[in-house]
Amino acid sequence: MGTEKQKVLLIDGNSIVNRAFYAMPPLTNSSGLHTNAVFGFTTMLLKVLEEEKPTHLLVAFDAGKVTFRHEGYSEYKGGRQKTPPELSEQFPLLKELIGAFSIQQFELPGYEADDIIGTLAKLAEEQGQQAVIVSGDKDMLQLASDDVTVLLTRKGVSEVERYTPEEIASRYGLTPAQIIDLKGLMGDTSDNIPGIPGVGEKTALKLLADYGTVENVLEHQDEIKGKLGENVRGNADSARMSKKLATIFREVPMDWNWDQLEWNGYEASKLEAGLRKLEFKSLIERLDLYAAGAGGAAPEAKAVSYRGVNGADDWSALNEDLKHADLVMIESHGDNPHQSEGIGLAVATPDRIYTLSYEQLLTKEAAKLVEWLADEKAVKTGYDLHRAELVLDRAGVALRGQVFDVQLAAYLLDPTEADPSLAGLLQRHGLSTIASDEAVYGKGARFKLPEREALFAHLAAKADAVRRLSAPLAKELDESGMRTLYYELEQPLSLILAGMEKLGITAKAESLEELGKEFQTGIDSMMTSIHRLAGMEFNIGSTKQLGEVLFDKLGLPSGRKTKTGYSTDAEVLERLAPYHEIVQLILNYRTLTKLQSTYIEGLLKEIRPEDGKIHTYFRQTIAATGRLSSQYPNLQNIPIRLEEGRQIRKAFVPSEEGWSILAADYSQIELRVLAHISGDEGLKEAFHQEMDIHTKTAMDVFGVSADQVDSNMRRQAKAVNFGIVYGISDYGLSQNLNITRKEAGDFIEQYLSAFPGVRRYMDDVKEQARKDGYVSTLLGRRRYLPDIKASNFNIRSFAERTAMNTPIQGTAADIIKFAMVRMDEALKERGLRSRMLLQVHDELVFEVPPEELETMKELVPAIMAKAFPLDVPLKADVNVGINWYEAK
Repeated sequence: MGTEKQKVLLIDGNSIVNRAFYAMPPLTNSSGLHTNAVFGFTTMLLKVLEEEKPTHLLVAFDAGKVTFRHEGYSEYKGGRQKTPPELSEQFPLLKELIGAFSIQQFELPGYEADDIIGTLAKLAEEQGQQAVIVSGDKDMLQLASDDVTVLLTRKGVSEVERYTPEEIASRYGLTPAQIIDLKGLMGDTSDNIPGIPGVGEKTALKLLADYGTVENVLEHQDEIKGKLGENVRGNADSARMSKKLATIFREVPMDWNWDQLEWNGYEASKLEAGLRKLEFKSLIERLDLYAAGAGGAAPEAKAVSYRGVNGADDWSALNEDLKHADLVMIESHGDNPHQSEGIGLAVATPDRIYTLSYEQLLTKEAAKLVEWLADEKAVKTGYDLHRAELVLDRAGVALRGQVFDVQLAAYLLDPTEADPSLAGLLQRHGLSTIASDEAVYGKGARFKLPEREALFAHLAAKADAVRRLSAPLAKELDESGMRTLYYELEQPLSLILAGMEKLGITAKAESLEELGKEFQTGIDSMMTSIHRLAGMEFNIGSTKQLGEVLFDKLGLPSGRKTKTGYSTDAEVLERLAPYHEIVQLILNYRTLTKLQSTYIEGLLKEIRPEDGKIHTYFRQTIAATGRLSSQYPNLQNIPIRLEEGRQIRKAFVPSEEGWSILAADYSQIELRVLAHISGDEGLKEAFHQEMDIHTKTAMDVFGVSADQVDSNMRRQAKAVNFGIVYGISDYGLSQNLNITRKEAGDFIEQYLSAFPGVRRYMDDVKEQARKDGYVSTLLGRRRYLPDIKASNFNIRSFAERTAMNTPIQGTAADIIKFAMVRMDEALKERGLRSRMLLQVHDELVFEVPPEELETMKELVPAIMAKAFPLDVPLKADVNVGINWYEAK
């Protein structure tokens, strides 16, 4: 053995494959075998091999359900669901593939994978070598040491977090050994380890900060006050047993030596055969294994043939072929499309690709090409055509005739797609992939344009990728029932949004500057008051200094102190507000400074000098619910709950003298959608009779008449109404209403008894999500929920809440998008000069000339009300003013 440290990679097979199964979308091979868990495991393995470069390697598995731990506690892992057959059938496939990687694997009856890994990590330490453990299980953190690093998977298995003893100390304030004590105190529902009832992670961390170990907590149990003390004293044996169950056994009898773990890489032909059997074409492509296959060097991704436009002959050929062209790829650099630099473009007919630089597009030779780009009758497929239209507009070039956008279609098919780039989509569809943009250009500060031929080759590869993806994606849209959603909503909306973004909204710099001065006066005054109440000057923006003032100097009740100091986040400060008047001042100070920096200074930078307007960028392919996102700058985020925030809207005015701003806002659209989806008679009746829905809820929940509903009852009813829409939990509601979790739970129960249709909907949608693996909006927009069957309670609960609220929020988002498409049609049909400027969640903002004001006051709410038929009426409130603030 040399003096250089060797590194063993120890992989927790069961943990990783389980996480992969629930994180990856359903995937089967042509014979119908499920392969998603194996695919997820393999992508994780390749990533870790590349990053860690191990010299020794082992994958450990659990052998059967019964371990030595069951001898002392028969309920160990008793709450676990039976492994679904879709996962259990993948274990033999995975083990075979691990063999194809030439990696050792091991399991031993009576022991878990954790124990095998713990024993081998100890062996590595004794040998003076390094070990890296990969798992999804936090229990493994107890094994971390100077020589042992633990990688915990996140986001399914696509990312890992690296834990060393220093990182564990920084994150939890614990040593690795205390991770066992943490589990002993709080237990673990996934392993059915009981711990001490009523002790969660937060309480357990506080007990360990005070006493260090389970044993020490029990020794000092008489010092612990209140209910917690009772729980500790009544469950001492449970805590001791839980700690024992959570302790990884590091003396597994193994007839292995260090050299047997040695890994010298895989044999290309063996691995290619293993991946081919599973039909993982994208991985064969990624590892460049085609040449190793039985058929020799054949089907590797060949360079795409193209014609670079260099001279007069090339221009002549391109101009001649434009009548057959139906695909365009516009390449640009920069996040904000309103400021992006064009790089180049590819134009393609069904059998030929032309490439040219962006500079060439701006020459007189490109006249016919510019004409073709602007021709609405020349239909075009592409990737992110919305962005392409904005980039071309900067150069004075129009883009029309967009009929199919691969990025938009892929988003609809799976809005949570991890890598929606062309390279990622090809891989996801098992097609030979292409070089990523990062590989060709570099990233961030390293961005650099390659030589002309390399650029042209990449443009051609991307155009070819669009061609290869467009047919299967269009077919998938048909098969999944999203054809209408794509062709009648998202694609037309893409063009409308680009039109709104190019138009922009006028913002008066002087109004923002004036408001900024007012904010600054308020900030200065508050700073003086805060320093006076503190009895000293300090930096209010410094968490460390603020913590010292509040907790050390003023003696306010603090949370646990960590290495980095006290927490002073908003949640902590709101809890402290009743104790001292300085706290509310600090909260107000933070609000004003955020408004000043983000919205006054931030928006001033975004006003274009040439037109005095702000041009935002509406993203259609970001939010999993289907909502639009606004960026560069975000105009949907101006905090209007605060009067100071609302004042910012005064700066947004019509672009023409004498015109008005008209804002139309859907009234309680999500609750109306809930009434329709749930079919609940009580909710439907309230909307049909135009009752105040929160008052109606309070009446039914508290069993009182309308005149007996006081403001507090209505506030509670409102919280539970919106809680249902956004995914209710007793904890969340208890925080909102400042009541106990039990009271919140009882309140939710009363609500669901009063509105049985809602309870039925919540049960049905969770069941449907478990069966199908996804939920849909009324228009068929899907959201996949791989965690709906997760064994971890918290992960599963989040997926269940998502299952309940996505159809409601998503349908509301679809409806306002339909309203925008119908409004655009109506403005054109009637020849109106009024313009749609913004969409802010449930609100549409227009600028309107005086002679159209009465027409628009009737037209906008009428179209919004008819955007999509529900069993209850849709209603939009309309307001008009000289600026956006006045139109409230």
